[in-house]
Amino acid sequence: MLRKRLMGLFVLSLILLSCGNQQSKSNTDKTLDSADQKVSVAAAKKKNILFFGTSLTAGYGLDPTEAYPALIQNRIDSLKMPYNVINGGLSGETSAGGKGRIDWLLKQPVDIFVLELGANDGLRGLPVAQTIKNLQDIIDRVKAKYPDAKMVIAGMQVPPNMGAKYAADFKNIFPNLAKKNQMALIPFLLDKVGGVPKLNQADGIHPTAEGDKILAENVWVVLKGLL
Repeated sequence: MLRKRLMGLFVLSLILLSCGNQQSKSNTDKTLDSADQKVSVAAAKKKNILFFGTSLTAGYGLDPTEAYPALIQNRIDSLKMPYNVINGGLSGETSAGGKGRIDWLLKQPVDIFVLELGANDGLRGLPVAQTIKNLQDIIDRVKAKYPDAKMVIAGMQVPPNMGAKYAADFKNIFPNLAKKNQMALIPFLLDKVGGVPKLNQADGIHPTAEGDKILAENVWVVLKGLL
């Protein structure tokens, strides 16, 4: 009799232990599911910053982590701000090329749009009126798709060997477009870098990794107020 009773208690203990393990596993699964949901919600709440530009944005000759958009992302992450940086730079891109490419990049949500185009137009001596028209078209497309997106434009300059009038007209493209479209203006993306040999690669055009750190600061001064 005693043996049967002990056997019954043993079986009951196994049943309770099994139920406890299942309950513990269920609680663990719920905790993991909850954590996954929080991560998903956090990712969904992140806003996109699209940097759309030339090799200067792409980080020509640099490791992708050294390009100024990546440095901006590092700064944002260190401040725990909910933004994801998208590098839409392409080497050799002109304003006309950008006009043909922008719709593809606008397939993803854009909350802040940073336009860095025109430098290659200027180096090729393309008509200023044509560059203005192309840039305005890009701006209009972004506004049409994402009317609430905040807009930034990066100013550029060309060497004086293009002629004084051309250089002046080209420089004015960016503040004029910024004013017309109520965009934040980065006065000159290459400020403190352009023309400084030690901060540029051998071609004298593209910044070194140290140069891109300065570009990131030039951008951050304007961008931080929009975040």
